[in-house]
Amino acid sequence: VCCLSSANAILTTSNLLEGVIETKLEETVSLLCLPDGASEDQTDEQLVWLRNGAMVSLREGNNKGSSNVCITPVILEDNGATFTCHLSRNTTVSASVTLNVTYGPLLSGSEQITVEDESVLVLQCDIWANPPVSFVLWTLNGSAVDLVAGGFTVTHDAFTTQLTTNKVKKGVHEGTYQCKADSPLYGNYSKFFHVTITEKTMPFPLFPMIAGLVVVCLTAILAVVARWGIIIKSCLRRESGDT
Repeated sequence: VCCLSSANAILTTSNLLEGVIETKLEETVSLLCLPDGASEDQTDEQLVWLRNGAMVSLREGNNKGSSNVCITPVILEDNGATFTCHLSRNTTVSASVTLNVTYGPLLSGSEQITVEDESVLVLQCDIWANPPVSFVLWTLNGSAVDLVAGGFTVTHDAFTTQLTTNKVKKGVHEGTYQCKADSPLYGNYSKFFHVTITEKTMPFPLFPMIAGLVVVCLTAILAVVARWGIIIKSCLRRESGDT
């Protein structure tokens, strides 16, 4: 529940500078707007709230004299959102505040991965966080991944970290992988991948099989045609003998 007395920020329409409120996911943020020099119930000034330039719908009576906006619960999409309060009669008389929503990476749990011998292995973790993670590490069976021995490639961007090898071998690459990320505010996060490598299956020889069938069919057709000629000649001889 948002209460005026527990507002995270009080905006006055004389403050034209933007402030920043730091908050967390699932928390509640309450904003209170007052016309310059007025108390909460001493004016009938009409107030308007905007979120990133779009008008915020207010309850009846919540736009006169003072106005309260409640953001609950705070979600990822609220990060960087700017809330502006201005006078209805004069949009240039305004005050704004921006939310800075902090959160750790969505990194947890485990995943079962099965790949064939000599195939490509790609493991990926989401490391998107605010503030950004400060450290990322991949391990295999409890030890840091040996990039050279395992033929691994590790790539990072602001959103994901990815571990790749182009030709897995059972004795080298099978086991439990762990992706670790460290958040400056929220500590350590990790996710496990249990990788099983199976024997390589031989592909079905589809094209050679088709080619073989075509050859057999053509041979059968030619045999029938040749046999048909012999049958015709035999019938013609019998007819000439009867006459």
